[in-house]
Amino acid sequence: MPIWSAITTLPGAAEAAALGEALEAAEPAPYGVGVMEIEDGSGLFEVAAWFDTAPPGAALALAAAAFGARPFAVSEIGERDWVSEVQRELAPVSAGRFLVHGAHDRARAAGRRHALEIEAAMAFGTGHHGTTRGCLLAIHHLAKSGFRPRRVADIGAGTGVLAMAAASLWRAPALASDIDPVAAETARANAAANRLGPWIRALRAPGFAHPALRASAPYDLVLANILANPLKRLAPAMRRHVAPGGVVVLSGILNGQAAGVEAVYRAWGFSRRRLTRDGDWTTLTLDA
Repeated sequence: MPIWSAITTLPGAAEAAALGEALEAAEPAPYGVGVMEIEDGSGLFEVAAWFDTAPPGAALALAAAAFGARPFAVSEIGERDWVSEVQRELAPVSAGRFLVHGAHDRARAAGRRHALEIEAAMAFGTGHHGTTRGCLLAIHHLAKSGFRPRRVADIGAGTGVLAMAAASLWRAPALASDIDPVAAETARANAAANRLGPWIRALRAPGFAHPALRASAPYDLVLANILANPLKRLAPAMRRHVAPGGVVVLSGILNGQAAGVEAVYRAWGFSRRRLTRDGDWTTLTLDA
């Protein structure tokens, strides 16, 4: 089945993230949106969206103009197996005790206790983005401090890599939820491929809005790699679903947004345990 890509560039991480959020609300909605810094020293960011029907040209033009981006380049990809092409280009990523790799680098991961095999798919989270690396390092430091959760939730799980990292370390049951059905299926497949299926249940749900998520609460650890504004809206639900003495790891936060996100969570009774930055992105580890 053919798919379409719409790609543009613009200066500024905040502007790129805002354009990405606007695209997610477009009609027809794209099934995937990506925001990435172009690592050529230009300071430009690439914003891309993928559609299973021809994207709305007028709406894309208006969005580009509103955020100061170049006009979108729209292409029909057709039957090209772009996922396999991306897979071949992904190098293994090391983050603390974790090594995230594709099947093509399985030999290089041999002998690593916490090697996680993630294939590029229509879901976010191959470990290459600063937000994912930040969360993996946060999990690493929690384990190093002696923290040991009994119940874990990964909200906005994408490929399920964070739930898998927690299950690999602690063999704790984890619920991995995402609003995107493709992401939920991808997380389920990745967990099975890494022999972590018994500890991970993948669900389709926005936030904590699933009976299984509510029934399994309270959680000792909640991982949420989303975006700053959705994280702020999620703070009251975090308070209800995190156990006293529990921990939340938040990412998808631009450095300039971190203080605002942290302030919202402080107002709901959370306190900072750790803050790390990776490029333009901040990861917050907070105590409940």
